[in-house]
Amino acid sequence: MGTENVIVEKSFRFALKIIEYSELLEENKKYVIARQILKAGTSIGANIREAQSAESKADFVHKLKIADKEANELKYWLQLCKLAENYPDPLSLENELLEIKKIFSKIISTSKATTK
Repeated sequence: MGTENVIVEKSFRFALKIIEYSELLEENKKYVIARQILKAGTSIGANIREAQSAESKADFVHKLKIADKEANELKYWLQLCKLAENYPDPLSLENELLEIKKIFSKIISTSKATTK
Protein backbone atom coordinates (compact mmCIF):
# COMPACT_ATOMS: atom_id res chain seq x y z
CA MET A 1 0.00 0.00 0.00
CA GLY A 2 2.96 2.38 0.33
CA THR A 3 4.94 3.90 3.13
CA GLU A 4 3.23 5.45 6.11
CA ASN A 5 3.22 9.24 6.26
CA VAL A 6 3.72 9.90 9.97
CA ILE A 7 2.24 13.40 10.09
CA VAL A 8 -0.81 12.43 8.04
CA GLU A 9 -1.48 9.41 10.25
CA LYS A 10 -0.87 11.26 13.54
CA SER A 11 -3.04 14.20 12.57
CA PHE A 12 -5.85 11.86 11.48
CA ARG A 13 -5.78 9.90 14.76
CA PHE A 14 -5.61 13.22 16.62
CA ALA A 15 -8.70 14.48 14.79
CA LEU A 16 -10.60 11.40 15.98
CA LYS A 17 -9.63 12.22 19.58
CA ILE A 18 -10.73 15.82 19.03
CA ILE A 19 -14.14 14.56 17.88
CA GLU A 20 -14.44 12.48 21.07
CA TYR A 21 -13.42 15.43 23.26
CA SER A 22 -15.88 17.74 21.48
CA GLU A 23 -18.66 15.22 22.00
CA LEU A 24 -17.77 15.06 25.70
CA LEU A 25 -17.99 18.84 25.88
CA GLU A 26 -21.37 18.80 24.17
CA GLU A 27 -22.63 16.20 26.64
CA ASN A 28 -21.73 18.75 29.31
CA LYS A 29 -23.54 21.51 27.38
CA LYS A 30 -20.32 23.31 26.44
CA TYR A 31 -21.54 23.77 22.86
CA VAL A 32 -19.68 26.91 21.78
CA ILE A 33 -16.24 25.72 22.91
CA ALA A 34 -16.96 22.23 21.56
CA ARG A 35 -17.60 23.62 18.08
CA GLN A 36 -14.48 25.78 18.15
CA ILE A 37 -12.32 22.85 19.24
CA LEU A 38 -13.89 20.55 16.66
CA LYS A 39 -13.35 23.05 13.86
CA ALA A 40 -9.73 23.92 14.69
CA GLY A 41 -8.71 20.42 15.73
CA THR A 42 -9.98 18.63 12.64
CA SER A 43 -8.75 21.39 10.33
CA ILE A 44 -5.13 20.62 11.25
CA GLY A 45 -5.25 17.19 9.65
CA ALA A 46 -7.32 18.40 6.73
CA ASN A 47 -4.69 21.01 5.87
CA ILE A 48 -1.88 18.51 6.28
CA ARG A 49 -3.73 16.11 3.99
CA GLU A 50 -4.30 18.91 1.48
CA ALA A 51 -0.57 19.72 1.55
CA GLN A 52 0.13 16.21 0.29
CA SER A 53 -1.21 17.21 -3.13
CA ALA A 54 0.33 20.68 -3.21
CA GLU A 55 1.16 22.17 -6.59
CA SER A 56 4.64 23.29 -5.53
CA LYS A 57 7.02 23.28 -2.58
CA ALA A 58 5.85 26.81 -1.72
CA ASP A 59 2.21 25.66 -1.81
CA PHE A 60 3.14 22.69 0.40
CA VAL A 61 4.77 24.97 2.98
CA HIS A 62 1.84 27.41 2.82
CA LYS A 63 -0.68 24.65 3.58
CA LEU A 64 1.42 23.42 6.51
CA LYS A 65 1.57 27.00 7.82
CA ILE A 66 -2.23 27.08 7.73
CA ALA A 67 -2.25 23.84 9.73
CA ASP A 68 0.10 25.53 12.21
CA LYS A 69 -2.27 28.48 12.58
CA GLU A 70 -5.15 26.08 13.27
CA ALA A 71 -2.97 24.28 15.82
CA ASN A 72 -2.27 27.58 17.57
CA GLU A 73 -5.97 28.36 17.69
CA LEU A 74 -6.69 24.90 19.08
CA LYS A 75 -4.01 25.39 21.71
CA TYR A 76 -5.86 28.53 22.83
CA TRP A 77 -9.20 26.70 23.17
CA LEU A 78 -7.59 23.79 25.04
CA GLN A 79 -5.88 26.20 27.44
CA LEU A 80 -9.25 27.80 28.15
CA CYS A 81 -10.70 24.38 28.90
CA LYS A 82 -7.80 23.59 31.20
CA LEU A 83 -8.31 26.74 33.23
CA ALA A 84 -12.10 26.99 33.16
CA GLU A 85 -14.18 25.35 35.85
CA ASN A 86 -16.16 22.21 35.04
CA TYR A 87 -14.32 21.33 31.82
CA PRO A 88 -12.70 17.95 31.15
CA ASP A 89 -8.90 18.03 31.36
CA PRO A 90 -7.39 18.37 27.86
CA LEU A 91 -3.80 17.61 28.95
CA SER A 92 -3.35 14.54 26.75
CA LEU A 93 -4.66 16.49 23.75
CA GLU A 94 -2.31 19.38 24.52
CA ASN A 95 0.65 17.01 24.66
CA GLU A 96 -0.29 15.32 21.40
CA LEU A 97 -0.85 18.70 19.74
CA LEU A 98 2.65 19.77 20.78
CA GLU A 99 4.11 16.61 19.25
CA ILE A 100 2.25 17.20 15.98
CA LYS A 101 3.35 20.86 15.90
CA LYS A 102 6.98 19.82 16.36
CA ILE A 103 6.74 17.40 13.45
CA PHE A 104 5.24 19.80 10.95
CA SER A 105 7.48 22.64 12.13
CA LYS A 106 10.44 20.44 11.27
CA ILE A 107 8.87 19.59 7.90
CA ILE A 108 8.34 23.30 7.18
CA SER A 109 11.91 24.24 8.07
CA THR A 110 13.35 21.34 6.07
CA SER A 111 11.16 22.18 3.07
CA LYS A 112 12.20 25.82 3.18
CA ALA A 113 15.88 24.84 3.39
CA THR A 114 15.66 22.52 0.38
CA THR A 115 13.86 25.19 -1.67
CA LYS A 116 16.76 27.65 -1.50
